[in-house]
Amino acid sequence: MSNPPTHDPAPLRVSVQIATRQAWTPSAQALRGWSRAAYREGLAALSVSARRPWLTQRPVLCIRLIGRHESRCLNEQFRGQDKPTNVLSFPASTLELQDGAVGDIAICAAIVAAEARAQYKVPRAHWAHMVVHGTLHLLGFDHVLPRQAARMERLEVAILGGIGYQDPYQPQPHRAA
Repeated sequence: MSNPPTHDPAPLRVSVQIATRQAWTPSAQALRGWSRAAYREGLAALSVSARRPWLTQRPVLCIRLIGRHESRCLNEQFRGQDKPTNVLSFPASTLELQDGAVGDIAICAAIVAAEARAQYKVPRAHWAHMVVHGTLHLLGFDHVLPRQAARMERLEVAILGGIGYQDPYQPQPHRAA
């Protein structure tokens, strides 16, 4: 990755809240590992001027696994879209940043499971992608503009490859039912 930090960032604390479960929901340990990998590599890819204050203190991030109803309510309230979505990221406020908060990630277990099936993806790999994607959003990465999207996707692919997963943007072979 480009622009390595001048010092190692403080280790990321990840709190996990499980408000719903699906047939295949990753363990809290897996969620923490994926988020920490994305945090480490995401920080390394940021320019020094783009880094936030949590580099110097013990950063904390929360991942909450939610159902369709909660996802729909959050998506409506914060994005104006009246439907559930796979992952939502809520960066910490300026005040929260002072306490080391990075932000919160809400992942809809039912949507992630349905997407994995529909896209012929291994559920664990798709979950890892959603956690990496959400964590990068908390660090300030985005995909609104094509150039931003290309940068974020390259970083996601590199992070996922580093933890043993294939490129999530490559078409998946259709499996027989």
